[in-house]
Amino acid sequence: MPYITIRWKFIITVAVSTAWMLLSIWLSVPWYEQLSEHTTPFIAAFLIGFIAIIPGFMNAFIMVALALDKRPRVPLFEHYPSVTVLVAAYNEAESIEDTVRSLMRQTYPGELHVTVINDGSADNTADIVRTLLPEYPNLNLLDLQKNAGKANALNQGLAQCTSPFVITVDADCWIWKDGIQNLVGRRLADPANTRAVAGAILIRNSRQNWLTKAQEWDYFLGIAAIKRIQSLFQGTLVAQGAFSLYDRETLVEVGGWPETVGEDIVLTWKILQAGHRVGHAENAIALTRCPDNLTQFIRQRQRWSRGLIEAFKMTPGLLMQRRMPVFYIWWNTLFPFMDLAYSVGFIPGIVLAMFGHFWIVGPMTLALLPISFLMNSLMYSRSKATFDEVGLTVRRNRLGLLSYTLVYSIILQPACVWGYISEMLNLRKTWGTK
Repeated sequence: MPYITIRWKFIITVAVSTAWMLLSIWLSVPWYEQLSEHTTPFIAAFLIGFIAIIPGFMNAFIMVALALDKRPRVPLFEHYPSVTVLVAAYNEAESIEDTVRSLMRQTYPGELHVTVINDGSADNTADIVRTLLPEYPNLNLLDLQKNAGKANALNQGLAQCTSPFVITVDADCWIWKDGIQNLVGRRLADPANTRAVAGAILIRNSRQNWLTKAQEWDYFLGIAAIKRIQSLFQGTLVAQGAFSLYDRETLVEVGGWPETVGEDIVLTWKILQAGHRVGHAENAIALTRCPDNLTQFIRQRQRWSRGLIEAFKMTPGLLMQRRMPVFYIWWNTLFPFMDLAYSVGFIPGIVLAMFGHFWIVGPMTLALLPISFLMNSLMYSRSKATFDEVGLTVRRNRLGLLSYTLVYSIILQPACVWGYISEMLNLRKTWGTK
């Protein structure tokens, strides 16, 4: 195939998805007229726009971008720079040893240091790390006596770093054997203005129940694909704290981790606002424990939604920049409206459809299924190729796929809406869950 530049890939992707959107608008005119009779023209336009038209544009964009994404493999380098891994831990006695040992088993060919920051844990997290110190000379413990939050713990660790690269790992993550090498390799191979690289997060406890099984598909398909195409167009929007690499000098330049509930997204947007690029290493894999009950899951997604609003509050100038990553920033401004339309329109529309009233959920919404199927097929093929590369196997998870398809959004979208509202009203912030 002839070489297509990133800019032309972006133009082609926007053009095709815009054409799909215009076709969707034309086809939805009868739907709009019918729904207007039962509501108002504004409500009809709002619901159709944010339930079908905008999501259809986004699905088409993702599908075309994935089809055009032909990234080369990262080469091996003769020299790998020194790296410091920061692990902020609060009451992580159950998982901290596994996390540390997974880091010590890395195949990274350069100098690797691991610093665990015990953030005033009330359990024996610090004691467990102390028992590992004699076994691993490159392991360090920073024992903070008072719990002051994840951002403070990471900033305390950053103050002691001298390595050019800093990697953050959540205290309940298990890092695949070549995860750090692949993360650093992507940073070295990416364009020179890259200052952070997000790893790939997968679910470690996916066999636990229907909710964890559903989240496995969310991470494997949706989150992985979004990060991939954002990286393709020069700006991954979240270098998540669970497993990401940052240039130490850039962290100092932007002031380190902010004291927010969404410290990772705010930090990433600050890096983007400073004019830098954020990449994504799809083969740098970390396995994390996801929420295994509805209360924890809802709190997590509320926190993520609050983090998005925090990022808009703290980096408003980013919206005015003329760069490809800014396209995704504007894209994110639509999420609250889509989640609201889904919560107050689509979910009630399902109930109405059960009684034979197809005003909201009907033939036009079913017309979105073919493009959704194609998009998810591309997502699956890209993620499976990554699994094949690193020696992992995609397991059968039919219950999770069914739950992800039919139930997941009914819980997810209302939780996100409450998160947006909580942040806009400045309600009390709690960590809840990671």
